Amino acid sequence: MPMYQARGQIPRKRHTVFRRPDGGLYSEQLMGHEGFHGTSALLYHIHPPTTVRSVARIRETPYLASDDRALKHRHFRTSQAPTGGSPTLDRVPLLFNNEIAMLYVAPDAADEHFYRNAQGDEVVYIASGQGTLETQFGDLPYREGDYVVIHRGIMHRWRMDLTVPHRMLVMESRGHVRFPRRYLNPFGQIVEGAPYSERDIHAPTELKTHDQMGDHVILVKQYDGLNEYILDHHPFDVVGWDGYFYPWTFNIHDFEPIVGRIHQPPPVHQTFEGDGFVICSFCPRPYDFDENAVPVPYSHSNVDSDEVLFYASSEFMSRKGIEFGSITHHPDGIPHGPHPGRAEASLGQKGTDEIAVMMDSFRPLKVAAATTGFEDPDYHLSWVRAQHDLTSQ
Repeated sequence: MPMYQARGQIPRKRHTVFRRPDGGLYSEQLMGHEGFHGTSALLYHIHPPTTVRSVARIRETPYLASDDRALKHRHFRTSQAPTGGSPTLDRVPLLFNNEIAMLYVAPDAADEHFYRNAQGDEVVYIASGQGTLETQFGDLPYREGDYVVIHRGIMHRWRMDLTVPHRMLVMESRGHVRFPRRYLNPFGQIVEGAPYSERDIHAPTELKTHDQMGDHVILVKQYDGLNEYILDHHPFDVVGWDGYFYPWTFNIHDFEPIVGRIHQPPPVHQTFEGDGFVICSFCPRPYDFDENAVPVPYSHSNVDSDEVLFYASSEFMSRKGIEFGSITHHPDGIPHGPHPGRAEASLGQKGTDEIAVMMDSFRPLKVAAATTGFEDPDYHLSWVRAQHDLTSQ
């Protein structure tokens, strides 16, 4: 994040004496990525963050690939995926490689434990639901349509409003999630003409400090497994912090679509980038306005990237047979494009109300074994079937 933030009490100078009311020193903790050269934040704890009473490895979480390794287009119906449970412990793997993994969860039970992903940044898209992400940096409210960006190592706990059904798409990145370089000037400010600005990025609000002794369970994901740490105090004992490293939200409805006289390619929808992948947002927008424009995208072969789309609405300009929560995977090596009839049907249309999240990876994705129960086995035949339907009319 290229924006400085500060919350709570901090001393005038870094790494200087800062005392508690009882005369002891607050415990200083630097948190950041890329050693001491990336973005970071400096936190001040009432108690040392290192007073761990016990450690145990409690579960392995490897990503297991499906036995079906055929090169074909795929469609996953998350409405048929397992539901319920925890927002952190019951995620269903969908697709993965060494740089990015995509998971889905529809939780119905709030976590009592605290959670920290130590092996990757998380971008959690809230397809439905609302609540508060509790963190050491303060409370971070979230709502439907939010991307909740939780950088590696940030401890948090989901406090869901359980009166609202939750559906969450999780993208776990081995690298640091960030703004696209072309959206930033040399000083780190988001440029004019980018599809959003700093005003659209929301950092934690109220910093709540808990000075409470006693055993507190922290689950840490690292080395493809869950590790249980028992801390001897409440981990949210931060009295103040400042820096550039913290969780934040961006709502998909704050993305300003870039449109043109003729069809614009998918990079205009780019929202974030990571190491080996990008995330894009398809939002309600007017269509191309040339009288001869074909709004639906043309068939294309991305010869070095996989394309994954999560449909957060029941309509998408180029696709038939999808529903809210559908996920399509179009791998590299074979062309994909609109279903037959969709291009013709788009002529003269003025706009679209679609909402979708796209993740393009630059290395092949493996299909997770956990998708077996909710994959549409005939999706790769949908183009020839749509063509047959057209010719038989």
